[in-house]
Amino acid sequence: MTTAAEGIRLESVSKHYSTPAGPVRAVDGITLEVEAGTSLAITGPSGCGKSTLLGLTGGLEPPTSGRVYLGGREISSLSEDGLARMRRSELGLVFQADNLLPFLTAVENVGLQLALGGASDGYERCMEALAELGLESHADRLPDQLSGGQRQRVAVARALVHRPDVILADEPTGSLDANNSAAVIDLLLATREEADATLVVVTHDQAVARRLDRTLGLRDGRLDEGVGAGEPERRPVGV
Repeated sequence: MTTAAEGIRLESVSKHYSTPAGPVRAVDGITLEVEAGTSLAITGPSGCGKSTLLGLTGGLEPPTSGRVYLGGREISSLSEDGLARMRRSELGLVFQADNLLPFLTAVENVGLQLALGGASDGYERCMEALAELGLESHADRLPDQLSGGQRQRVAVARALVHRPDVILADEPTGSLDANNSAAVIDLLLATREEADATLVVVTHDQAVARRLDRTLGLRDGRLDEGVGAGEPERRPVGV
């Protein structure tokens, strides 16, 4: 598990891609710290590098340069096996796509991570997580028997059921109506508080951003520390 006194730290992190049209700087020299037990919203226009930044933070891809630390440990230097173990035990990941396994029921999808960890109370914890999102009666349905919003809520339950130290959510409410959006954010914040976890949410929704402790804007792969929830966007400055 990560060290409670340590949160997330990025040091001069960049991610560059080569394309036929030339190099793309998806993330460009970002230095960022998120204190343990706090929450951060990252906002900005489409294509500005928000999802790439979240993926780098979760060890889903290596940075071109710079270092990523979770709990005081540099994860940007871990092997693929080490990263997989870290993500399975310490991270809760919510993606824009639900990525549910089509041949497993809702409760089985939620419980897969617990099963990999050998939890003995997995079914009860999965049903509790589904109930908190209004999905208890849908526990035995397959993903293709659920609406898009229901599938996204199942994915949120799956990301939180093992009570991770760090929660990374990429547009977790993008496909939800206002009521279900509020329920998802309620659960993310409640899980953060219960586990003293660190929460980072990428969102276009300023109503979501305002519920988190802190908001940063992102444009062209660089952060603007001066942009907060509900504030007008300004030209970014390098950090």
